[in-house]
Amino acid sequence: MSGIITRRALLTTGALGAGALLSGCDQVANTPALRKILFSGEKINEGLQRALSNRDSLAREYRPDQMSPFFRTNGTRNPGTPDYNAMVADQFAQWRLQVGGLVNRPLALSLAQLQAMPARSQITRHDCVEGWSAIGQWHGPLLGTVLKAADVRTTTRYVVFTCADLFSGEHYYESIDLIDAFHPQTILAWGMNGHRLDVGHGAPVRLRVERQLGYKQAKYIMRIDAVASLAGIGKGKGGYWEDAIDYDWYAGI
Repeated sequence: MSGIITRRALLTTGALGAGALLSGCDQVANTPALRKILFSGEKINEGLQRALSNRDSLAREYRPDQMSPFFRTNGTRNPGTPDYNAMVADQFAQWRLQVGGLVNRPLALSLAQLQAMPARSQITRHDCVEGWSAIGQWHGPLLGTVLKAADVRTTTRYVVFTCADLFSGEHYYESIDLIDAFHPQTILAWGMNGHRLDVGHGAPVRLRVERQLGYKQAKYIMRIDAVASLAGIGKGKGGYWEDAIDYDWYAGI
């Protein structure tokens, strides 16, 4: 097989062609130039991407005795804004998770309501783009449960998270597609290591999308929006770091 695969060939290859690519080139999804074609937000080719990366598979889960004795914080350690400080002071009693966009039933969920939902606990490894990793336990409802409660419309392609922490004066934002949104390990975690989530790790709620790198695990979530396109989100690449320094939109590992 030739070592050169053109953009046109990748974007127009059907299921049979994807199989041929896989048989001759096991590292396609790990090649930076090709990742940009496969994993760049709006340019995503879902059929080929699934064939190359098996996005339905589960992240490894660990035993309690394998948990890390220390779990570093990633990104913001405390948003520190007056609004966030007020929420911390009243233990997030007034916080509401807004769920909107392309939904038939917009929601405003309290922390108590989230805690009352059926929950999943999972012990997984967090891999940071900076090169460190740690194993911890996360607890919370499936994101899919919340999206079903909001009755997401069929025109939805992505889910966007807006957070309480500020970067260069704008709220942190991230997005995932519906493949990850309804993955059985994608949860809205309000608990960590047997306790309520603390400020450093994203209280009151953070995203856990276990097969992606740490910058996709949005912390301090304030709002979730179902959208048809990423075009109106930041600069259109789907997340703060994707827009700011050209991180991959899909950070699968």
